[in-house]
Amino acid sequence: EVRHDVLLNLIHDKVRCPLTLKLLRKFLRAPIEINGSLHKRSEGVPQGSPLSPLLSNILLNELDKELEKRGHEFVRYADDFSIYLRSKPAAERVGNSIFKFLRDKLDLPINREKSGLRTPYNFNLLGYGFVPTYKKGERRRYQFVVEKSKWQVLKQKLKYLTKKTVPASFDERIQRINRLIRGWTNYFKLANIQAKLKQLDEWLRNRLRYCIWHYWKKPERKRKNLIRLGIEQGQAYAWSRTNMGGWAVAQSPILGTTITVSRLKQRGYLSLLDYYKKVKHH
Repeated sequence: EVRHDVLLNLIHDKVRCPLTLKLLRKFLRAPIEINGSLHKRSEGVPQGSPLSPLLSNILLNELDKELEKRGHEFVRYADDFSIYLRSKPAAERVGNSIFKFLRDKLDLPINREKSGLRTPYNFNLLGYGFVPTYKKGERRRYQFVVEKSKWQVLKQKLKYLTKKTVPASFDERIQRINRLIRGWTNYFKLANIQAKLKQLDEWLRNRLRYCIWHYWKKPERKRKNLIRLGIEQGQAYAWSRTNMGGWAVAQSPILGTTITVSRLKQRGYLSLLDYYKKVKHH
């Protein structure tokens, strides 16, 4: 945690407007509520605050310049940064040097628990991980993958949006799902994720079929809709009276042959894999 007096001194030369400095000072020194009582703060910025990355960018701009001057490959987002080197001795040398730069030149502390030397495949950055390419003749080459927790979060969000008890029409569900797909895929388009997206697409389509089956509700309504989708009357009657649960029906030929991928796309369904290929190409 950076002390407020140190933080304000560091940004004083970079922010010329007195009113802005006054607002920053008030924000930083605003008390925090703990167990119903207010406590003064003398260091740090509240987690999740939109001001936190802004102040980090102001303070660590000098670090960016220093790393660029030295010719290092690095990535920085707010106060989180990583430097990429070819060997462990080089990493140790540069790590010690940058630690001294932050401590002596910028008067900034470093979180020792989160800092350290890591190999690419044991390291995640902003939701991305790294795995070797395993191509013949290539050494020390890595490709991007998506961190496991990010897949779990995406699936949880899709599961909620396709939950049968969520009060929403099919078109509303599709719109919300498509917004999520576009945002997530555009962020992770650098990773090689085709195989996993294909599996997730199949699961998502079955979730949508399950919603439709639940929406039809009564057997007679199911029978009529199956007939509209091209099923013969006798078969439609038998399928509409099935004893299978909704999720089992969604994965069966009952809906797989009627609510096809093309029909879902006609209703606005956006395939994760198709959209990924589109943005990856561009």
